[in-house]
Amino acid sequence: MAYTTVAFVGATGGAGTTRTALEAAVALGADGADVAVLDAAYATQGLGDYLPGRLDPDLTTLVTDRPDDPLAVGFVEVDVETPGAVVCCPADAPFERLARAKTVDAARAFERRIEEAAATADHVLVDVPPVAANQALAATTACERVCLVSPGSDRGADATNRLRERIADVGAAVDVVAVVGGSDDRETADVVVPSTDAAFAGVLSEERYGRAVADLASRLVDREVASVGGSGGLFGGVADRVRR
Repeated sequence: MAYTTVAFVGATGGAGTTRTALEAAVALGADGADVAVLDAAYATQGLGDYLPGRLDPDLTTLVTDRPDDPLAVGFVEVDVETPGAVVCCPADAPFERLARAKTVDAARAFERRIEEAAATADHVLVDVPPVAANQALAATTACERVCLVSPGSDRGADATNRLRERIADVGAAVDVVAVVGGSDDRETADVVVPSTDAAFAGVLSEERYGRAVADLASRLVDREVASVGGSGGLFGGVADRVRR
């Protein structure tokens, strides 16, 4: 049985967690799944950089001031055409609301938002910073699967070990370690996602990159995800329709 909810947890800042989660969502969307991506990385708010238009209401609003509104009012469609829908609920907030969004009550509301998304989407992917705040803890423990995203460097290896222990301390476990860039023979990696110079949605245009992200998605949701990327791939036609 396929898993629905996955936390993509950064082992350290700058690991590439946001893009890896989004590319996995696009790979799943290209395979026909409806996917929602939620933003727990309140401090960096990087998810919004990949989205068009106004980000209002954002996710922090929906766990603080408007907890009874449907989550769908905060969804923004990712600007790429795939058979399955890919939507995001980003964080885009002033400091005052960010502080309120990190409280215990708001973290509980975040857990409910994950459940709400899972009721309608085939898969829910959550962009999570290194576990050090309430919303990151809530996302990590509420999701069925945890992917630890690490940069391909010695710094990344050390951070992976620290975060694996921290995640165990909160009663969760790391299911898959994804190393972004670096050596293909990194011992701690379950999947190595190669570096890419492609713009966002590179899974639809680069064969090696698309194959690695599809493999990562397959491992995380426990279902076969068709390889994407390259003009000769199964979803090569999808790449021709990318608008961003």
